[in-house]
Amino acid sequence: MQIAIVLFDRFTALDAVGPYETLGRLPDATTVFVAERSGPVRTDTGSLALTADRTLAEVPAPDLVVVPGGPGQTAQMDNPVLLDWLRAADATSTWTTSVCTGSLILAAAGLLRGRRATSHWLALDHLRRFGDEQAQAVQLLTEYDPQPPYDAGSPHKALAHLVERFRAGSRFSSTGSR
Repeated sequence: MQIAIVLFDRFTALDAVGPYETLGRLPDATTVFVAERSGPVRTDTGSLALTADRTLAEVPAPDLVVVPGGPGQTAQMDNPVLLDWLRAADATSTWTTSVCTGSLILAAAGLLRGRRATSHWLALDHLRRFGDEQAQAVQLLTEYDPQPPYDAGSPHKALAHLVERFRAGSRFSSTGSR
């Protein structure tokens, strides 16, 4: 099984490394980081880079595709090289997946029509433009059962002033910067 994790400028490291750490341990699986060009690709903080070992063209038919999120996702939604590759890879892959706002890239490629999807809460309104049981299944399969001392993990539970502060500064907000 070949697992392709897509990298692009300003992706969020956890969105790529988390799937790498879990999926990359599957027996008989080979995980490869792919990008338009091979070489280092910087994360959203700029202080970390992961290496794309192969170009998208060198990995035409992976069995599983993972698209991370991150602030760089916005530019990728108009990237014909990546979007065309995702469409072609999806036609033969067993799974085409994303993390966080990576779902917006899949939506831009037209791959979420008729499918349920989720994203970061600041991007949900944008995801609805493209197309809870699936999210619950992912949570169950990854055994993600957070029990933090605070119950502020959704905008409905968090302090109102924190929600508004993040909405105001969000690239997805009509009042925030883009």
